[in-house]
Amino acid sequence: MPGRAILSPHEEIARAAAEIAPIPRGDDGEPVFREPWEAQAFAMTLALYERGLFTWPEWAGALSAVIKRGQAAGDCDDGSTYYQHWLSAVEQLVSDKGIVTEQALAKRRDAWDRAAHATPHGQPILLENDPLR
Repeated sequence: MPGRAILSPHEEIARAAAEIAPIPRGDDGEPVFREPWEAQAFAMTLALYERGLFTWPEWAGALSAVIKRGQAAGDCDDGSTYYQHWLSAVEQLVSDKGIVTEQALAKRRDAWDRAAHATPHGQPILLENDPLR
């Protein structure tokens, strides 16, 4: 489209989320992640989009729905749960599109939970730490 700036995937996802729930940003304008998993969820979303598995409007709709459900359930709405909603939206979107089943997602969540409990404090949580692996 003439005159329209070409946006990076990072900028596209920020634009898609802006109207619903702006991505937390630092003073430099870059996304801020409090935990490594938040950055990983962000990167995973970009990778899934780049593979053509969903559009930004689909993503924005999924994020909006998850945030609204959280607010209706009494979410503190102070930004501390932003990436929990983000991850829930990704999971819901890939499940709705048949990319992964709810059963597979539940199995993976359980494996991460077991790995987290089996990982010594201060060490990275790896699926390899799941005692049932």
